[in-house]
Amino acid sequence: MGKGRFFDDAPMNSYCLFQEPWWLDAVAPGAWRSLEVSRGEKTAARMPIVLQRRYGLTIIRQPPLTPTLGPWMDLASTKLTTRIAEQKELFNSLIDQLPRWDYFESYFNHRITNWLPFYWRGFKQTTRYTYILDDLSNTAALWKGLRAEVRTQIRKAERQLSVRTDLSIDHLLDVVELTFRRQGRQLPFARDLVRRIDEACLERGARHALFATDADERIHAALYLVRDAEYAYYLLGGADPRLRSSGAQLLLFWEAIRLAATLNLKFDFEGSMIEPIERVFRAFGAAQVPYMKVYGARPLVQILLLMRELFLA
Repeated sequence: MGKGRFFDDAPMNSYCLFQEPWWLDAVAPGAWRSLEVSRGEKTAARMPIVLQRRYGLTIIRQPPLTPTLGPWMDLASTKLTTRIAEQKELFNSLIDQLPRWDYFESYFNHRITNWLPFYWRGFKQTTRYTYILDDLSNTAALWKGLRAEVRTQIRKAERQLSVRTDLSIDHLLDVVELTFRRQGRQLPFARDLVRRIDEACLERGARHALFATDADERIHAALYLVRDAEYAYYLLGGADPRLRSSGAQLLLFWEAIRLAATLNLKFDFEGSMIEPIERVFRAFGAAQVPYMKVYGARPLVQILLLMRELFLA
């Protein structure tokens, strides 16, 4: 695939970073394809998919470090009833292009709120949540909207720490790895994957890496943002377990939000279903926004998944 944008023929701000060819080349090199529906010379709908073959099964699933993917569409009609009918037609056209699959999984961008055509074709859905700040124009109001204890922690961190942007992606990965190690887990993605993402984003001015360091140049926390024309997305972050009491992570979230404000962007925390993480995101006064995981499995795969759940229970 080339390095251009999918959306050269789309209205500005209508696309999501994670659907861009260059992003998909970074996270799933040689493994993705784009299902497309045309209207005249323009693209009316598109759905990138990532294919894997495992144990003789064809699996379509979310690529790593890609919070949402799913379909994109440019509806021609402005009338509600016509738009819903058009959505159905476009969705069905995309579904018809899917290769034969044994397991399908896609996390739809929160802009896509209608999954009925997928339901009618036998897919299932579960709702997930992110947290979004969609108006960053008044930083004083944003500050007031933070939970009181968060403001206290940020003030404390500001007195002890400096925020830097001049450290490398490997410094960031070192901190993220410490976070997983504290949980007794290994880094769940390859370092080379993050390096590819970073290189692609740097080439397009689409990333920001923030670090909180002390006077001894110890890194307390790190945070990685990626962005498109409308949103800044929190993609990666972590903190040194030995230095967690400094409030560094909260400071970096606040600095990331302020940075997004200077760029006239919205801020998407790319929410987590893990309760302690959700609690932190909610503490920044962001709105809870649902998005959908749409999935399906052939009967044999359903049995295998059920057996896996039983053995892991």
